Amino acid sequence: MDRSDTARFEAGRDRLAALAYRLLGSATDAEDAVQDAFLHWQAADRRRIEVPEAWLTKVVTNLCLDRLRSARVRRERTAGAWLPEPLLDGDPMLGPADTFEQRESVSLAVLTLMESLSPVERGVYVLREAFSYSHAKAAEILGITESASQQHLHRARTRIAAGRTRGAGADRAAARRIVEEFLAAASSGRTDRLVALLTDDATAVSDGAGLSRKLLRFDTAQGVAAVARAGFKPTPAKRRLAGGTPAVHYALVNGAPAALFVVGDRVVGAVTFDLADGRIATVRGIAAPARLVRLTEAWQQHVPDTPLIPEW
Repeated sequence: MDRSDTARFEAGRDRLAALAYRLLGSATDAEDAVQDAFLHWQAADRRRIEVPEAWLTKVVTNLCLDRLRSARVRRERTAGAWLPEPLLDGDPMLGPADTFEQRESVSLAVLTLMESLSPVERGVYVLREAFSYSHAKAAEILGITESASQQHLHRARTRIAAGRTRGAGADRAAARRIVEEFLAAASSGRTDRLVALLTDDATAVSDGAGLSRKLLRFDTAQGVAAVARAGFKPTPAKRRLAGGTPAVHYALVNGAPAALFVVGDRVVGAVTFDLADGRIATVRGIAAPARLVRLTEAWQQHVPDTPLIPEW
């Protein structure tokens, strides 16, 4: 393969990775899918490929759907143990992000909800909502009819709308203030203030730093407040698990406000917040090291603000 063919693939790598990440919810798996697509590109008779971008989009999409299908039984056996891999805002894998639908399709909330979709429903949803493909093009990529594409999109939108957090979010300044108030209330043990910051139906989910086989879930404002008060209290055991004394930084992760726990230049935990009408609707705690690899790599290229908590 000559340099021009390699350059043509590399020019579209970020777009392909963004597509794969939305389909898989995992940056690691997305990178693998894109690399597999490169191998297909190397092996193909490229003289017969009229539109490389369309050909590569089809290859990556179907590689990702094959991954989802092959992983389905394994995921069912480990039901309740999966969370999307968080990405720091500015990561090219989050693009495109010009429209509300594009930004929402890469939110941790929607990536989680997409787990309830079939692989084809997920494919149609991502191609239409995030990449603005017509039903005719989506159908061609997925090997289905145009009417089937329309039906799959309707079902996908219905399921995602049913699980989506209701209410408006907050502007960036307000979002940061809410996170700061949450951290202050949690670290001081003020349960009443924590409950006041939460919606009545607030939920929290944590991967237990990868130490639990299932996600830890809490489904009431009182339950979320209690676990936040306990979880945000620093202890020697937590510092040993983190590998040092973290600083806590404010950041945007998948478009949502977040608190990042950082030891040196390594992210050891991410807590993200979904907001609704000025209150916190969902808290996600992600600390399994395998889910924080790309976030850490992006953080190491990032110039952070002054930490919210210099030593936690």
